[in-house]
Amino acid sequence: MQDLVEAWATLLSRHTDDQAVADVGRALVASWSEPHRRYHSVEHLRDILRHVEELAEFADDADAVRLAAWYHDAVYAGLPDDEERSAQRAEQDLSRLGVRPQLVDEVARLIRLTITHDPAPGDHNGEVLSDADLASLAVPRDRYERNTAAIRAEYDHVPTEAFRRGRVQVLVTLLGGPGVFRTDYARREWEALAQGNLRAELATLTR
Repeated sequence: MQDLVEAWATLLSRHTDDQAVADVGRALVASWSEPHRRYHSVEHLRDILRHVEELAEFADDADAVRLAAWYHDAVYAGLPDDEERSAQRAEQDLSRLGVRPQLVDEVARLIRLTITHDPAPGDHNGEVLSDADLASLAVPRDRYERNTAAIRAEYDHVPTEAFRRGRVQVLVTLLGGPGVFRTDYARREWEALAQGNLRAELATLTR
C-alpha cells in the first residue's frame, strides 16, 4: 500500500505542507482496507484513481476530483449515510491539513454527488468523478458479475427481496437517463459495454 500513500502525499503536496499528510493518507488506506469490504475496497480505490487520470482533461479542477475520489467511499458500511459521512470526513481531514476552504468545499460537494451520479450540465468536475466511479460497469461480463456478487456480500444485512428491489431501482435509473456516462471519452469508450451489462443484470432480477 506504500505506493498509494506516496501518491496521496504527492497530491497533497500541491495544497499543503502540513506534516500530518502521510498519517492521514495511511488512515485513509486503512479505511479502504477494512475486512468487511468486498467491492468498495483498495482495488476500487485504485480503479477510480486510474479512471480519473484517464478523464482528467475534462475536469475544471482535476485535483478536486482526485481528492474526492480518495474520499468518496472512505466511510463504507452499506448504509444510506455513507456518502455524507465520507464527505464530512473529507471536510474534517482536509481542513485540519490546511487545504484552502474553497477546495475543501468542492471536494465535499463532489463526494455528495456520488449519491445520485447525476451531475448538472456543465459540471465538469462532477462529470469526471461520476464517470470514473461508474467505469466499473464497463468491464467484461465475468468481472461485472463478480463485482455485483461482491456488492451483494457487502449488503448481507439487507434481506434478499429488499436488496433486489433496491438494485432494480438503481439499474432502471441508470438505464433511464441520458446515458450512464457524461464525458465524451467515457461515452465513446465505455457506454455500450456498460449498457449491455446493466441490461443483462436487470433481466436476471426481473424474470
